Amino acid sequence: MEPNVEGTILVVEDEPSLLAALEYTLKRQGYRVITASDGLTALERARQERPDVIVLDVMLPKMDGFDVCRAVRREMNVPILMLTARDEEIDKIVGLEVGADDYMTKPFSMRELLARLKALLRRVRMIREEAAAQTTDAERLVFGDLVIDLSRGEVTRAGQRLVLKPKEYELLVFLARHRGRALSRDLILERVWGWDFAGGTRTVDVHIRWLRQKVERDPANPVRIVTVRGIGYRFEG
Repeated sequence: MEPNVEGTILVVEDEPSLLAALEYTLKRQGYRVITASDGLTALERARQERPDVIVLDVMLPKMDGFDVCRAVRREMNVPILMLTARDEEIDKIVGLEVGADDYMTKPFSMRELLARLKALLRRVRMIREEAAAQTTDAERLVFGDLVIDLSRGEVTRAGQRLVLKPKEYELLVFLARHRGRALSRDLILERVWGWDFAGGTRTVDVHIRWLRQKVERDPANPVRIVTVRGIGYRFEG
């Protein structure tokens, strides 16, 4: 990363005036900004530049934002903030299910967008710093056939690498580091998503369900991530 740059942000938006406004505002805040106005170009630039955050419009030519998000998720763990002109619950659900970390509806204030981006970048940096601070002996958390490699930001199960969304990885690491403790949904939401996250605790339940599908032998009868009735969840390893 270039010196004195707050982070690299890929902005994908097909409306020229909004794209220019976003690029100008983000550069003024000290970010390195890469732009794309269609889905295929966005995917190419994400692969080439490996940005720290992607701001991704839903309605795009050549390849829509949902498909771009799915493709990016298969290849890299980068936070994605999706933008849409519609304010429909189904859009938000689809956006989260394909791997988006946050969601904003147009029109939006630049101040709120900057706050959301700073929160995403802050959590990315915290994860990287925590991983870097681990000693050699603690770089890997091992629970039977489940291995969390903190230095590489990767998770394997039975020797096979799991493709986790950034929030799934953060959630798993948080649970694993508090093995055996009953953690409330509110605490998980605050520590993994941040106190300024606009969503509710249902977000935690949805991500736990997705995570169980990847780390449990039988997701319908979980033994690694168990539900603590009336409280939240406990990681058993």
